[in-house]
Amino acid sequence: MDAEIIAVGSELLTPQHADTNSLYLTEKLNRLGILVRFKTIVGDSREDLAMVVRAGLSRSPLVLLTGGLGPTEDDLTREVVAEVLGRPLQEVPEIRQRIEERFRRLGRSMPENNLRQAQVPVGADWLENRNGTAPGIWIEHNHNLVVLLPGPPRELEPMFDSVCMPRLARVASGERIQTRIYKIVGLPESEVDQRIAPIYRGYQNPTTTILASLGTIEVHLRARAANDDEAEGLLSELGDKIELALGDHVYSTRGESLEEIVGMYLVMRQKTLAVAESCTGGLLAERLTRVSGSSNYFLGGVVCYSNELKTKLAGVPAALLEAHGAVSKPVAQALAEGVRARTGASMGVGITGIAGPSGGSAEKPVGLVFVALADERGTQLREFRFPGPRERIRHWASQMGLEMIRRRIRD
Repeated sequence: MDAEIIAVGSELLTPQHADTNSLYLTEKLNRLGILVRFKTIVGDSREDLAMVVRAGLSRSPLVLLTGGLGPTEDDLTREVVAEVLGRPLQEVPEIRQRIEERFRRLGRSMPENNLRQAQVPVGADWLENRNGTAPGIWIEHNHNLVVLLPGPPRELEPMFDSVCMPRLARVASGERIQTRIYKIVGLPESEVDQRIAPIYRGYQNPTTTILASLGTIEVHLRARAANDDEAEGLLSELGDKIELALGDHVYSTRGESLEEIVGMYLVMRQKTLAVAESCTGGLLAERLTRVSGSSNYFLGGVVCYSNELKTKLAGVPAALLEAHGAVSKPVAQALAEGVRARTGASMGVGITGIAGPSGGSAEKPVGLVFVALADERGTQLREFRFPGPRERIRHWASQMGLEMIRRRIRD
């Protein structure tokens, strides 16, 4: 059984509101082996909604609609679905009683338009809403199953968990869908695809999707099988080949962030870390401390923007700053070695650069970043030229700092 989700509401077509319900529903449906093949967002237009409902019925056995079940004139889902299915609406006395009782408990008078929510298409089941006045609606129509759900997540999620999941489990195929995510650093999207396309093109199951995000390329594999073990076997067969093709650029196979992986390595090796940051403004330290338990390996860091604080807090010689400038390899090295020495950490990282948009020159353009890593084996230095706006440059700099730590510990 494949599914389609239709999110109803003109507000979802504005930049102020996002459709989060479809993400929640997709995750739940995948647990039942139900694959979501289409998602649509449609505004509060009777004609547009009827069009997408008809399209959904023509291509998907299971169609779920979210939103548009409220009491106002622009809440059209109930009416339009009834019209498309050719099923007139009828009032359900029990729903009406529940709505009236809810208002009595709240000590409020019930507006007459709330009674619209007591109407259900003929032959449909209604689903109890314990957190609002709009019941859900379950309609079996010819070869389709149509489910109408309220829009507020606090109403939709409990209803779907307690009522819809058990019902769907009885009619679902029993298949299982499993996903594996490979995260890659240090390769552009085009090279990742060039390396692995000859491999994944030979597979229809699992399917492969390549996604580019800031500082990371992700390869998503999704397998569909009769049971979890068989799905995992399919993922491993293709995934092992992909991992071999990408080599040590793969830092995660289970969705972990780079800072989580670095933290695991630091704990395994019983290493500690301190950082001295200039252009990243503490972003590297912030990412490291997002991880629970980071106090076991992260001692702390300094944000030293001015030359005076680079000298005072990280021990960078003033003569070095004067001779090479704050954005230079020697200063990055001095930051890493200085913060390591002053904190007693196993490893020290120093970052300096020009994040822009101002401050660049022909000799030292915006995006120029130096990252140094110092440990008992010496100091490693790398120079980067990152494109893009300020926040992108800062994130890339922190990403490469983490990647240098990962490789240093692993090697």
